[in-house]
Amino acid sequence: MAISAKMVKELREKTGAGMMDCKKALTESDGDMDKAVDFLREKGIAKAAKKADRVAAEGLTAVKSEGNTGVIVEINSETDFVAKNENFQNLVSSVADHVLANKPADVEQALGQDYEGSDGTLQNFINDQIAKIGEKISLRRFEIAEKTDSQSFGEYLHMGGRIGVLTVVEGADSDVAKDVAMHVAAINPRYVGRDAVSEEEVNREREVLKQQALNEGKPEKIVEKMVEGRLGKFFEEICLNEQAFVKDSDQKVGKYVESKGGSVVSFARFEVGEGMEKREDNFAEEVMSQVKK
Repeated sequence: MAISAKMVKELREKTGAGMMDCKKALTESDGDMDKAVDFLREKGIAKAAKKADRVAAEGLTAVKSEGNTGVIVEINSETDFVAKNENFQNLVSSVADHVLANKPADVEQALGQDYEGSDGTLQNFINDQIAKIGEKISLRRFEIAEKTDSQSFGEYLHMGGRIGVLTVVEGADSDVAKDVAMHVAAINPRYVGRDAVSEEEVNREREVLKQQALNEGKPEKIVEKMVEGRLGKFFEEICLNEQAFVKDSDQKVGKYVESKGGSVVSFARFEVGEGMEKREDNFAEEVMSQVKK
């Protein structure tokens, strides 16, 4: 029978599944709404949709490279318990491989791509995993880096993947690039060097420092010199090249890499759940609610 837009809309409202999934379910069930719901449930799609409004702020990062392409990804789960599950870890690794091989432009494109080992897209694969694992799982973000033959990738995972870093270093080997990645994981700089900081941000900081000095009662004639000195401290806090190297605090990161014949080109640092509102469970209340049922 012909599948109408009204039927697709009704099934979407019942299950929360995507339009194309609903249309396929109705086609497979010859328009029978109940069978279509069952079809989506069996595929794990309806179950995945019901979990869509949950907060998934745990999870793992993965960092991989092949040839001159590197990738860093973050995939979220609802609980740290699931993040430690071998199936979830395999999923994260597999999705990183997919992104590395297919180089999607963004998360939306990645989810819509055909996925090896699945009968459909990457989103379908994730939905299947949601059904198996029983928690909301989402591909939150990824970043792809390209390098030249004279450059090296540095890959580092901290705390089993809670923090992931991918660096690109010119003129030095992968060991140096990994040292830089470890530093980035620990110190969390925002920029490689001063030239990457916008003039607007520098001027804003300069004005704040000036007002601080004036409020301290410093004479105006020495305020400008004080501000420039304090601005140097500001750059040390946010710029990788100007930070004291974690493995040797007597030298700056930029000087360390330079001593190895190189320079830092770029870095990407993902920390699981950063910037997300994390779910706060009251475990005692949850246990009591189960006891009372």
